[in-house]
Amino acid sequence: MKRITLLLFIFLTAALQMANSQEVPATADFYETGKVQDIKITFPVSNWQYYLDSLRFNGNGMLEATVVINGQKFENAGVRYRGTHSFAPGMRRNPLRIGLDYKSKEQNIQGYKSINLSNSLRDPSLLREVLGYEIARSYMPAPKANFAKVTINGAYYGLLVNIESVEEPVFLERYFGGAGRPLFKVRQVLDGKCPEGCKQNIYGSLEYDSSPECYEFNFEKLSEHGTSDLMELALLLNEDPERVGTVLDVDVTLWMLAFNNVLVNLSSYSGQHSVNYYLYKGANGRFYPIVWDLNLCFGSFKNIGTGSDLRTKDLIELDPLLNADNPSKPLISKLLENEEYRKIYLSHTRAILHDYFLSGKFEQRATELQSLIRKDVEKDTNKDYTLDDFDGSLNKTIGKQSKIPGLVQFMSKRASFLKVHPALAVIPSGISNVKAVERTPLSNKKVENFHITATVDKFPKRVLLMYRLAGQENFSQVPMHDDGRSNDGEAGDGVYGITILPQNGEASIEYYIAAENAALFSYSPANYMWEWHTATLAGLNK
Repeated sequence: MKRITLLLFIFLTAALQMANSQEVPATADFYETGKVQDIKITFPVSNWQYYLDSLRFNGNGMLEATVVINGQKFENAGVRYRGTHSFAPGMRRNPLRIGLDYKSKEQNIQGYKSINLSNSLRDPSLLREVLGYEIARSYMPAPKANFAKVTINGAYYGLLVNIESVEEPVFLERYFGGAGRPLFKVRQVLDGKCPEGCKQNIYGSLEYDSSPECYEFNFEKLSEHGTSDLMELALLLNEDPERVGTVLDVDVTLWMLAFNNVLVNLSSYSGQHSVNYYLYKGANGRFYPIVWDLNLCFGSFKNIGTGSDLRTKDLIELDPLLNADNPSKPLISKLLENEEYRKIYLSHTRAILHDYFLSGKFEQRATELQSLIRKDVEKDTNKDYTLDDFDGSLNKTIGKQSKIPGLVQFMSKRASFLKVHPALAVIPSGISNVKAVERTPLSNKKVENFHITATVDKFPKRVLLMYRLAGQENFSQVPMHDDGRSNDGEAGDGVYGITILPQNGEASIEYYIAAENAALFSYSPANYMWEWHTATLAGLNK
């Protein structure tokens, strides 16, 4: 009887511990935003900080460790400090990089062999990276990010931000269908002497230089080949920008530039130095920019490259067309001198503004995420800011010298400024009643082509159908018409139409619609970057 009672006690105690545990199941998405990961690191030495400091000063060597992630053990992993400006010797809470494949090359968690943990430099809220990447992923390829409780040799090291690596095949396959193609990362620190004949201190600006050495000085080459491709991109961007769309995904680039501006992300291409982004060449032959290192967004970094740091008021009122006339920022100035690209950029700026900041979604998400992590922040004795700073970081400026804006307060004022800015105040055309025309009821005549129609208001100058038939990777563009001759009803009735003829027996189509008025573009679906209208001949003939 005593034995049964003891076993029952042990069972109930274990059940209670499991119920109170905050650990994430090993099968859950390692980067799910709403989950705090649990990472335990055990080094074979007690003075591990001395070793990590030494290794950081002497390259990228790692200290061997046993790592347990959400209960899953990884032997013979490697750990080192990471970060350029966020690392300091002797600091209690430096950013970390974990190489699960340090000794066992196939060792990984859900396909990831490396783990990047940020210490949220100059971010008392701890939210800038997680929120920034979450917003970015709505519009373009961008890493996932969440939080991780990190313990080292049994002591709580701190709550860090866990950021998916752009360099991992998992990331590249998710967005681009495969790894192994040209990949570059802008160097944050330009080590050594600039090669002779190269432009000085241009970082990742993509100003044109004629020598491959110039590009490999400014960009870290993460693939075996691709320098000539990068040179071609810079050449077309600067000297033939009307053709740059053949080697650059212009739309994704405009999303990145709009994102940087709305979020006042100045430690980026848009700020003092043209840094903190990757370039990856997709299977379609075009480079895609990918944002990186967002811990200083939302006005924490304040320099635009001219003069001293901006005051908070100046950051709030940052010109949405910042650098549009700056020749040292060709990715902005060369693209925005094109009227169509400028309209698309402003439309993307307006979309981000309305989706997150005028809708109240940003404040709601910031409050949710701070509630999620507050207990872990409270327990973190190595944190750079006080718990009062953390609690006040949404609605007041923190720090007398650094003056880090409160996230919600800052973006609320920024949103109010942008809402009435003349470049963004125009209402875009509305697109509705989008459909592919079905077979007429009781008719014996089958639909053999795709007849697409849509109703568009607000005086559009152009209405465009972007489409791809089954088996095609890239979208083609054709104009839609309201002329009474394009399967659109009566001329001038606001209904636009176009007929797409399958060329090789294609039986399905994916498409979206873009409408241009005097100032802006609008789209249907609004999230055309990830979802499209679809139709099949079989479905239209039911």
